[in-house]
Amino acid sequence: MGKSTLLEALAVALGFNLEGGSKNFSFSSYASHSNLHEFMQVVRGSNRPRDGYFFRAETFYNVATQIEKLDQEPGSSRRIIDSYGGKSLHEQSHGEAFFAAFMERFSGNGLYILDEPEAALSPIRQLSMLARIDELVEQGSQFIISTHAPLLMAYPDAKIFELDAEGIADTRLENTQHYRIMKQFFEDRGSLLHHLFQK
Repeated sequence: MGKSTLLEALAVALGFNLEGGSKNFSFSSYASHSNLHEFMQVVRGSNRPRDGYFFRAETFYNVATQIEKLDQEPGSSRRIIDSYGGKSLHEQSHGEAFFAAFMERFSGNGLYILDEPEAALSPIRQLSMLARIDELVEQGSQFIISTHAPLLMAYPDAKIFELDAEGIADTRLENTQHYRIMKQFFEDRGSLLHHLFQK
């Protein structure tokens, strides 16, 4: 089981659209999800989030297309794109569109499920995202994130789980494979590249 499959199942079990967006989105470009959500039991606490969003890097283009489609329908009182900063997500770079969702659409007191949100973000943007996550956590939000980015895993007090052939294990940032590889690269790049390119 991959981390994206697990996150997708959790999001669907919580009532989010398979391809992403808020719970108000209900569209499908290509049904390829597993039925893992049918075997999950979600236990909710007494505090209900006011906002929620399932962000999938892989299908965010489809969400952007759906927003444009819905905004062109007659009779809608408020444009959906206004909650993303007002500028078409397709007219922005991939990274800017991702960032518009984090900065403009997420409003606090929410549950945000993010699948590889760093995919289009530079390291500087990842740090800015960490600052935004902290703002939203201070406003009562919770994040469940699947990531390869040690920068995002470095959020203070983050609970980190690593998925491997043995299952799911609670771990520390310094023990994750992603952190160890990056650390090795920066501390001994020459040796790592030598072994990598050995003929």
